[in-house]
Amino acid sequence: MQQPTFKVEARKLWIPIYVKKLLYSCSMRRLQERLLGPRWTSAAASGGDIWLLGICHKLSNSVDDSGISPSFSEFSLDFESRIWITYRQGFEAIESSKLTTDAGWGCMIRSGQMLLAQALVCHHLGRAWRRKVSQPFPREYFEILEYFGDSPTKECSLSIHNLLDVGKPFGLAPGAWLGPYALCRTVESLAKADIRPGQKFEQKQVLPMVVYVAGGDAEGERGGAPVLCKDDVMSTCTGREDDPEEWTPLLILIPLVLGPDKINPRYLPALRATFCFPQSLGIMGGKPGASTYIVGVQDDQVLYLDPHEVQQYLKISPANTEVDSSSYHCSVVRRMPLNSIDPSLALGFYCHKREDFSDLCVRASELAEQSDGAPMFTVAEECRRAKRNLCTNLFEEDGKWPSDIDCHSVDDSMLEAASTEDEWQIL
Repeated sequence: MQQPTFKVEARKLWIPIYVKKLLYSCSMRRLQERLLGPRWTSAAASGGDIWLLGICHKLSNSVDDSGISPSFSEFSLDFESRIWITYRQGFEAIESSKLTTDAGWGCMIRSGQMLLAQALVCHHLGRAWRRKVSQPFPREYFEILEYFGDSPTKECSLSIHNLLDVGKPFGLAPGAWLGPYALCRTVESLAKADIRPGQKFEQKQVLPMVVYVAGGDAEGERGGAPVLCKDDVMSTCTGREDDPEEWTPLLILIPLVLGPDKINPRYLPALRATFCFPQSLGIMGGKPGASTYIVGVQDDQVLYLDPHEVQQYLKISPANTEVDSSSYHCSVVRRMPLNSIDPSLALGFYCHKREDFSDLCVRASELAEQSDGAPMFTVAEECRRAKRNLCTNLFEEDGKWPSDIDCHSVDDSMLEAASTEDEWQIL
């Protein structure tokens, strides 16, 4: 005898407004306690101001009727508005690897994607933009999310599939871990893929900005502190045939190795100070062997977004603004000591205007002057002399320049091939 079947109809659970407010208040209190201790009093709130990607949140002990500090609410909204990109599963297989998830190996790529997402938010929406669920999200927001959709299509130009494809020359491979330097060079290659001299940016490019990766061969020295060369940046961001004076938005990536096993303590003040720069995009790096996206600092603690959570693949398209994008945002603030960060990391900065770049150079130069002879990176007016010196060191024989080599035609790839020294020197 066939057993009867029953169909259970799912109904939307109606929750009264006052219950929603209570649940939100409890969640906020838990988040608040993570940063400032179990009590919101002058004694317990001993933590200092929070610097979050160039914005200072001055926390106060005053609370509203719900028991939440307005200043903390402002910080929370800012933090939750950052785009959170994690492990995903169930996406199209990556090339011939048959891998449909990046769980266990893709954390550095996800950390880099979060930093790139922040650059795109600053570019399209501005640093002051907040994701308010009470308001419709702009189309640009969904366009940004589409960049990172887990698909090999051109619409998802910054997907894990496309990053792995372009990053092959730098050692990127499905299932393998990678370091910040390789990812920085991969992003640089992606950005150069569709840039042509005199060409304006199209509506949908790989990145609507140029990418500059700071290297470490100033004054003819290989390795050492990376150098931000003003003339290189200016020649990259200006001089288009259609408008030589127009500035092209700029993403600066500075890969660093600040120690053999842990960060040298002399770099900690400078590392902390970079979060105060208005151009700050944070740090891709984090725990040894487990990359995170570090977005802020409070006293001797850093705040970060953790990609080590496996979520289901979600298709995002600007054509569907009703899609639930909450999985791209996180309300959990995680902390770790600043001095426990893995010494291999990369800083990011975004300069929308020429004035932003000039201000960054001033701030970075002041930071280098305060480093007591041990800067994380430096700023130079021009690096052509450095390249000439490096050419001389590598190619001259018996004090004479080889007749078959023109120094002006020597590019970075030739320098790397000719050099027998390591690309990096431990700072």
